[in-house]
Amino acid sequence: MRNGSQRTRSRARDRSSLMHVGRRVDYAIRALAYLAAQPPDKVVSKTIIEKKQDIPPYYLSKIMKDLVAGGLVHSQSGCRGGFSLARSASAISIKDVYEAVESRLVLMECLEKKENYCQYCAVCTQFSIWEKAQNLLTNYLAGISIGHIADPSGLKEKLVHLQI
Repeated sequence: MRNGSQRTRSRARDRSSLMHVGRRVDYAIRALAYLAAQPPDKVVSKTIIEKKQDIPPYYLSKIMKDLVAGGLVHSQSGCRGGFSLARSASAISIKDVYEAVESRLVLMECLEKKENYCQYCAVCTQFSIWEKAQNLLTNYLAGISIGHIADPSGLKEKLVHLQI
């Protein structure tokens, strides 16, 4: 008989790969929404982004590296260092952000890997449903830019004003 931890690991392996939007994506979008509201040539420090958007420093460092590597953000080092958008806010989609910090946006592994992932793909009655959902989600998120949700004051400040 398997013990509890083996059962848990087995269940985790057997789960579908339906998308889950986690903290990394949330924090990346928050950071970019704040940068999008700044003048195009302004470099914003990591500390300011952390404070304005209430993002833990540990997460923000890793996320900003991913956003730089993904071509969404420029990084400037030094005492006046920080970050600025690498493209216009209207040219950065939510899909771009997701893919920069996670990986390709895929609802189910079988949509991408087909028979290499699941032997039933050729006869699966669900495949077309998930494929259409994948296309709808991808197109929707590709159509929303960071410019649409630019946030000049930051979430933390908005929450403080809401509580007053």
